[in-house]
Amino acid sequence: MHTFSKMKLQGLLIAVLAVAFVISPSMVRSQDVANGSATATLLAALVVAAPNALAFGNVYQGVAKVVPNNDANAGVFTIAGAASAQLSIYMQLPDYLAGGVGNDRMVVAFSTTDATVDSTVNIDPTTPGGGGWPNTNPHAFPTATCLGGGGHAAIFLGGKVIPSVNQTAGAYQADIVLTVSYTGS
Repeated sequence: MHTFSKMKLQGLLIAVLAVAFVISPSMVRSQDVANGSATATLLAALVVAAPNALAFGNVYQGVAKVVPNNDANAGVFTIAGAASAQLSIYMQLPDYLAGGVGNDRMVVAFSTTDATVDSTVNIDPTTPGGGGWPNTNPHAFPTATCLGGGGHAAIFLGGKVIPSVNQTAGAYQADIVLTVSYTGS
């Protein structure tokens, strides 16, 4: 019986240790797993166009000519993208127009009120549709320019050419470069 008792005692000891191991708070461990997700909605790409050039028309030697930003000859740039998005706008403006005989240069100048931003679908500078910034500095647009609720805006640009008294006759031209990007706000 001694062997049986010893085996019984060993079995009982193993059982007690097993129970102690299972219910011991320091030995109890818990684990769980959760799955999350990441989402994003890519907004419409910006589309920029220049449907109307800033047209000074006929000018005379030595006589400056101004085209206001609300004139039919004002330059028009259109922007389309995500509705109510904030934009960063940079306009690279020329210092002169080149042309005439021998690629002569005619000074062109832009004042701090020569641009208007219209945040509606209007593209007629003579009838601003409202919304936006009238008489804005084309050298430094507001940093948070917004597209309208329809996702459209137009920039109307005026300026002034200043021909010299001996300006060479002929056609003159220069590029105006508009760069637009979303701000992420």
